[in-house]
Amino acid sequence: MLKTAIISTIFLSLSLTANAHEVKCDYNEKNDSSPLVWISIGSDAVSELQGTFPGQKLTTNKSNDGISLIQVREGQVNCISAMMHEKFKRCGGFVVHDNEEKGLETLYATGEREFGAKALTEDYSINRGDMVRPMIAQVQAIEIQKTIEKLSSFRNRYYKSSTGVDSQKWLKSHWEKITAGRTDATVKFFKHDRWPQPSLIATIKGKSDDVIVIGGHADSIAGFWGREKARAPGADDNASGIGTVTEIMRLLVDSSFQPEKTIKFMAYAAEEVGLLGSKEIATSFKNKGINVVGALQLDMTNYKGSEVDIVMMTDFTNQAQNAFLGKLIDTYLPTIKWGYDKCGYACSDHASWNRQGYPVSMPFESKKNDMNGKIHTGKDTISQSGGTAEHAAKFARMGVAFVLELDK
Repeated sequence: MLKTAIISTIFLSLSLTANAHEVKCDYNEKNDSSPLVWISIGSDAVSELQGTFPGQKLTTNKSNDGISLIQVREGQVNCISAMMHEKFKRCGGFVVHDNEEKGLETLYATGEREFGAKALTEDYSINRGDMVRPMIAQVQAIEIQKTIEKLSSFRNRYYKSSTGVDSQKWLKSHWEKITAGRTDATVKFFKHDRWPQPSLIATIKGKSDDVIVIGGHADSIAGFWGREKARAPGADDNASGIGTVTEIMRLLVDSSFQPEKTIKFMAYAAEEVGLLGSKEIATSFKNKGINVVGALQLDMTNYKGSEVDIVMMTDFTNQAQNAFLGKLIDTYLPTIKWGYDKCGYACSDHASWNRQGYPVSMPFESKKNDMNGKIHTGKDTISQSGGTAEHAAKFARMGVAFVLELDK
């Protein structure tokens, strides 16, 4: 599964046309002996893929609700990733499946519809102002900035690189320092068998086994060749999200907050190559029967590209929970402008939770068409966000309110 997500092959060459944002791949199918794999991808991208690989007829197995299941070669995946980013502004933009059966399960999954009713039974009332307002007033943008600067100081956080492992080791140590005074807190790696970078999970144990998840991906990526050595600071994508998750954790820990539900903070491995880390975690939670009452995905929080400050992505998220987040902003952060937009299929780890039937939301830093154009390059530094984490701080305040009000 993982190994299909990112393959370098000498038969694939990539050229980008800066003005048109087009991707052209000269692909020699005859010389590519890599295995055939199944991917699910937005149906609107299939014709573009055909243009990207003009010498090959792409077979669409099935399509449902704007998603298509197609079969490609492993050697084509790098170019598909580039096309989805450049042409559709989608990070990843597709999911690689173990086999056709798994792909069809995803294609016809009704997780959002099944869990829509359940999510409505959660307590979405807003009545903890005496607890929320003092805590969100303590959000420190400089703390988020410090985390962004440290994580982006690694050459890259690629899921196969030594620095991708080292960055997670640093983050584990950092989270352990934050939670050191709590006997109800643990910080553990979630290890993956097929690649070296682990995911990271910090837990504050609640009175019940119901779980609230606050997460973001910890890996970074740049270029299309030699990614283990590429310069990929990933300050916005996604050190900003991890910095925001970390600040939410810091405030809850420092406040001596005693949760009713169990709170889990996650830093996922291998998001950039097909949501692989979060996919394994969400699947394991479902297999163990863990009741996640709400998940929040923080992927890119520090680049203010639009007039709207916080944008709720409507696809592969839960409508009721999105509305709840909007009400939290209106109640506790009335100066913040928010709205809705569509992300694009499987653009981040929220899709992994949605696929398992859990209610999840992905608030984003801007409208998709206004997103940070420097991500996945060596120029994704904090300077693109003005050298501060002021925009990310808005997401931290919202995240604190989300946890406190949902923890009832």
